[in-house]
Amino acid sequence: MLRLFLVSLTLFFITSNLFADKLSIELEDLSKVISSSKVIDARSSDLFLKGHLKDSVNLPATITYENKSKNGKITTPTKMQEIIQNLGINVNDSILIYDDGTFFDASRVFWSLEVYGFENVKLINAGFNELKKNSFEISKKPTKVKKSDYIVSINNKRLATKFSTQIATKNDSQIIIDARPEESYIGKESVAKRFGHIPKAINIPAGHNINDKGENLKLKTLDELKEVYKSLDKNKKIVIYCKIGRIASTNYFALRELGFDVANYDASWKEWGNDFSLPVVNLSGN
Repeated sequence: MLRLFLVSLTLFFITSNLFADKLSIELEDLSKVISSSKVIDARSSDLFLKGHLKDSVNLPATITYENKSKNGKITTPTKMQEIIQNLGINVNDSILIYDDGTFFDASRVFWSLEVYGFENVKLINAGFNELKKNSFEISKKPTKVKKSDYIVSINNKRLATKFSTQIATKNDSQIIIDARPEESYIGKESVAKRFGHIPKAINIPAGHNINDKGENLKLKTLDELKEVYKSLDKNKKIVIYCKIGRIASTNYFALRELGFDVANYDASWKEWGNDFSLPVVNLSGN
């Protein structure tokens, strides 16, 4: 009996250590950790009710925005506390997130939870359709949960603001990354009244974090991501932005996996580009 206990304990620690450093879970490893985790579906509530991983709860990425039509600012602490409590999630839970396979919404939820104090959050490196094809149990019934006692806290290291981004433009120890497509970065298109990018920003489009080889999209491997970000200094703080703090979340996730100190400027270009008191760089000649 003691021998069996020791073997089980050893296997537990091996499994725990196997995934300790990675922030993503591969499909072939999911069955080893799913039963001990809370699973979040980041898709819309309509899609969730048409089918979701059994026992998962629905946290649509859209509700992580305070006012998406205005900019990408994160949902207020009071509202987020209520949302998380109603999902039955506690801050010490191990959390796995998936979406439709683009990773934009799953990454946005990942970032939002890190802002609000969660430290054990990972992405499933597969979308819902791939999970379904690989025989993971699917349900159409809402998952019943017990309301949690989560109390909101904010990790300001993960959240950049207009003010802190202004400081970053003048601070040599900080790097700014624009995760929008090149056309937006150089000033040929814009969701704001002004065109261009934040001064000092370099352009690393969000798509660079995704591997589109094969039938399904995948998050790039650590080695591939190291190549994408090889020019960055790990000793420098990184501020990242896009249009509304959505697709930049994939860059945020990739940089977190690589061990960088990174914050997402959630209000992003939709705030900065509409504030005529702030400087912009337009490379398009328009």
